[in-house]
Amino acid sequence: MVDLLPSQMQFKGKSVSLVARDLNGKHIVIIGATGSLGSHLATKLVAEGARVSAIVRDAARLDAATVTKHAIADITNTASLRAAFASLSPFDGVINAAGVVAFGTLAELDDATLSNLFAVNSIAPIVALRESTPHIAEGGFFLNLSAVVALQPMAGMAAYSASKSAVWGAMTAATRELRRLQIDVIDARPPHTETGLATRPLAGTAPKLPTGLDPEFVATRIITAIKDGERDLPVESFNV
Repeated sequence: MVDLLPSQMQFKGKSVSLVARDLNGKHIVIIGATGSLGSHLATKLVAEGARVSAIVRDAARLDAATVTKHAIADITNTASLRAAFASLSPFDGVINAAGVVAFGTLAELDDATLSNLFAVNSIAPIVALRESTPHIAEGGFFLNLSAVVALQPMAGMAAYSASKSAVWGAMTAATRELRRLQIDVIDARPPHTETGLATRPLAGTAPKLPTGLDPEFVATRIITAIKDGERDLPVESFNV
């Protein structure tokens, strides 16, 4: 079980009781641990004393100093994802740091890009939550990295914004559904972060974007939220 301690924070001017968790000795699974943000999250978790496992497509890029065990899976394939979670079970938390992006207007959008965006950004996290829940210890968590565009959609990124909005809705509803199991479902919506994802779009070319946040800063903020028992991380919570 995750060790839980009561804490307080201010939310909309009111004092809200949160349940903090000690990550020391806990087993956390990261989906997408080889990415820029995923690797930073793994490093931060190890510094907290956690044991980190990963679900990835290619294990060659994993850092053996931070990831002790891994499973290979196609996150858009339910059977593959189910087998991966079973092989890593039991665990105390899951972080989904996998995602894809595409740029361009709806008029320029092709069916394959639309399908891929929703397969990775919307359907895969929902399936991951469903398949991982039986393996998450009481008091544990599932954190999905969404994006600021989930609630602040952008022109030229309509399909990407929609894929993130869809998963935000699912995670918000699941928060209430899994409360009885004492599993927190956390949606994190950081602003543009310098992960390099914008340079690898499924389609289109990224517009000129302002300098994004440092992925190490974003990772630190996410780990702090997990420890403090926060259940939602809107864009405002990433203010430097």
